[in-house]
Amino acid sequence: MSATTVVKAQTPFKFYTSFILEEATGLRAATLPQLLHWLRQVPDGCLYHHTHYFLLSHHYLTPGPTNDFAYWVTEVLGEEPLGELLASIDTMQHASLQSLRDAVIETIDSYLKQHPIARFKFASEGEEFHFVKSIHVVVPTPWSAWTLEEFADSLQRVTVYSLYYHVFDSRLRLGRPTNDFAIWLEQQFGQTELAKETAAVDPYAHTLETLRALLVSLVRQQLDRDDPEPRRDAH
Repeated sequence: MSATTVVKAQTPFKFYTSFILEEATGLRAATLPQLLHWLRQVPDGCLYHHTHYFLLSHHYLTPGPTNDFAYWVTEVLGEEPLGELLASIDTMQHASLQSLRDAVIETIDSYLKQHPIARFKFASEGEEFHFVKSIHVVVPTPWSAWTLEEFADSLQRVTVYSLYYHVFDSRLRLGRPTNDFAIWLEQQFGQTELAKETAAVDPYAHTLETLRALLVSLVRQQLDRDDPEPRRDAH
């Protein structure tokens, strides 16, 4: 590609962010059977809150905190083997909250069948599992991108909340096959390999700032491959 050629998208990437509000549902569980009962009925916002909220509120930690279900059954009910099973559920393998809900339910249900005595363990008063729902308020940011260069620059400038929205929120909560970045790169530029590399980065294994750096690096590397000449004038 010529150094003067700049490929522009037909549709720009518009960066959004979201504010997450917490709403108590009033639902609580003191035993594993009660937890299963409510897991089958609570809205998706509860599943999202108890499996993802800590990723944003503790975004500077790596690896991220485990999901609330794993923490509760381990620390409150003392069922450490079940806690390990719940913590090991690979969220990246689930493209929807329903799929993730099914995995959590199946894990607990299977455990109870193998360890029926566990169904009689009760949480002490005040230590019940309280279901909380996340409510998302999505708003646009000032940042948008028509080219890969603009995309990399904007990605460096947006807040971690915007990064979270496009990587975690829109993929899982909205049931998309991958993150927003990979979809745009594939659809607007035909960047199949870059899109695959972007989608393959495990967001659950990094802090949000590290995730940002990795994604920006992938785009910059692609820019260097497409148009290396302008980047040689530094010497």
